[in-house]
Amino acid sequence: MESLVDFALKEKYDQVKKLRGRLEEIKQLIDWRAFLPMFPQKETNRGAPEYEKTLMLKILFLQSCYGISDEEMEFQIYDRLSFQQFLNFPKDIPDFTTIWRFREALTEGNSIDLIWDEVGNQMKMHGIVVRKGAIQDASFIRADPGKKNSGMNGRGREAKTSRSKDGSWTKKGEKSVFGFKAHHKVDEATKTITEVAVSTAKTFDGNIDLADSHEVVYRDRCYSGSKTKAIGNASMKRGNLTPKELRRNKRISRKRCRGEHPYATMHRSFKAGKTCLTTLPRVFVQHVFVCIAYNIHRLRFLLST
Repeated sequence: MESLVDFALKEKYDQVKKLRGRLEEIKQLIDWRAFLPMFPQKETNRGAPEYEKTLMLKILFLQSCYGISDEEMEFQIYDRLSFQQFLNFPKDIPDFTTIWRFREALTEGNSIDLIWDEVGNQMKMHGIVVRKGAIQDASFIRADPGKKNSGMNGRGREAKTSRSKDGSWTKKGEKSVFGFKAHHKVDEATKTITEVAVSTAKTFDGNIDLADSHEVVYRDRCYSGSKTKAIGNASMKRGNLTPKELRRNKRISRKRCRGEHPYATMHRSFKAGKTCLTTLPRVFVQHVFVCIAYNIHRLRFLLST
């Protein structure tokens, strides 16, 4: 009976795939089992058996693509055939607390860095070559500051409260913004994200340098006067500029504007401009998966052109 149900689901999905097979294409682009060695082995067999790591990785990927909460993710897996096919029609679907715990585990150790590096390696295997020109920019990840008077005395980092522990206030023009800030380095040629960092919102953009020593880095006026490890500092200047400096800014702007593409995609398609998480490590893991989702979607586009 179970095999008949599986067969019926796959038959239904064949009809879905004819209409829109984007997830099917993405699934084939990545070797998901290559990520398995990046997770520490469970030291004991006590407790409930763990879900397969590739299944959990795919769930975080889907979650990042659609801007879905943990609770909504559990429902959508049950509800959407395309999600179930992407996950290879799992017999057991993790609940939202399992998704939370898996993401929380990635805040410790270096697994998230290894995952990011492996995605980059697989993109290189597809022939996506990073050039010397790099664009650095930053964008806010807005968060809810939570209740100021939560009723918790001596709150501490482990207290149960809705107040954000690591988010901070800053100004953007005349508006106050609370939350975090995502910093990206984008390859000029392919528009793929090659480095990512997350800080609190009040961090000055110029304090985060993602450039390598062999690169030319293109940056906007916010970085004017900031040092960089890059061999070429193509930061736009600000203030009273000479005609020569204005022409220089215009040339840099033409190249730097390519770095806006990831933000447009992540904010509009992935709904990545907001977070409900309250600590920097959690927001970092969440945003790394958003960047992974963007890069894989970008890989799909580059291979189709």
